[in-house]
Amino acid sequence: MRLSSLVMFDDRSQAGRVLTGELDAYTGRDDVVVLALPRGGVPVAFEVARSLGAPLQVYPVRKLGVPGHEELAMGAIAGDGTRVVNQAVVEELGISQSTIAAVAAAEQQKLERANRVYRDRLPRPELQGRVVIVVDDGLATGSTMRAAVVAIRRQQPARIVVAVPTGAESVCQELERDADEVVCASTPEPLLAVGQAYRNFEQVTDEDVRAMLRAARAERASPGEEPPTSGPSGVGPGTGVGTRRHRRHNDSP
Repeated sequence: MRLSSLVMFDDRSQAGRVLTGELDAYTGRDDVVVLALPRGGVPVAFEVARSLGAPLQVYPVRKLGVPGHEELAMGAIAGDGTRVVNQAVVEELGISQSTIAAVAAAEQQKLERANRVYRDRLPRPELQGRVVIVVDDGLATGSTMRAAVVAIRRQQPARIVVAVPTGAESVCQELERDADEVVCASTPEPLLAVGQAYRNFEQVTDEDVRAMLRAARAERASPGEEPPTSGPSGVGPGTGVGTRRHRRHNDSP
């Protein structure tokens, strides 16, 4: 789908409700955990976890930005030290290994801070044998999501599902090599920046993240509340939203 025909989401919360419709096979299962990539992925994942009845936790990952052009990812790192490098960017710009290492060291410190701020003294999620749904607000280069999937795979989950409201189709396809299932609700081409898919793409703050995690825990402690219904106009076949579903390995959840 060309950018001119892109159906935009109102905000991340609405995008999460749309995305949930692509994940209904996981509703009510006690082996499912939803992991959000902070900070932008948390409002999306909050809606997904709430609808599926699954626990929500964050999985901090940091982009490795090109020095002087930090918005351009030359890779990403996860909390356990997993590092993914975008070789095409590194080779094209002639970035040295020492530069990559220096940027990674600085971002590792930010990861450690994120773990302290967001986990609120909670233990790391137990992922072995679980179905792990990893959620972000979109995929432009896929570097941070790829680092998360590689790190999560080391914890021996039963299945890894990457789920995003929007993503470049080529990136969604590439992630099929790493995840067991990739769900991209909308795949416009070209997608130069995730914010293109949102009318409201305001920055998510640390306190926003903490508040949503507290609310998710409170709802699971007090079951019975109905999740909000959703459904923007223009969702479904022919719109490019809610119609894309990529799978890898065996086709059943």
